[in-house]
Amino acid sequence: QVQLVESGGGLVQPGDSLRLSCVASGSIFSRSVMSWHRQAPGKQRELAAVITSSGLTNYADSVKGRFTIFRDNAKNTVNLQMNSLKPEDTAVYYCKFLGPTGTSYWGQGTQVTVSA
Repeated sequence: QVQLVESGGGLVQPGDSLRLSCVASGSIFSRSVMSWHRQAPGKQRELAAVITSSGLTNYADSVKGRFTIFRDNAKNTVNLQMNSLKPEDTAVYYCKFLGPTGTSYWGQGTQVTVSA
């Protein structure tokens, strides 16, 4: 069992920055694929950014160039740096852990609201 605890959400204005953090329990974090997903009201959950165990990253087109995902294996942490935030970035953001055997876990979600 892996537990994920997210933090860093909040209310910001358009153009502001925010950093989300997700801390995972357990000893296999370094071998996991970590990702951030988001779900806006009335919409399906979508992938925002993903980082592999070797540090390769990929982003949704809607956040490319503005968001950066990075991990610290020593701290079992994955972060999402979000810059130049837009109102359409408003959503609940979820951290996801995908282990080497294919087992996945989700965090509880953290609300990000971008509004003037």
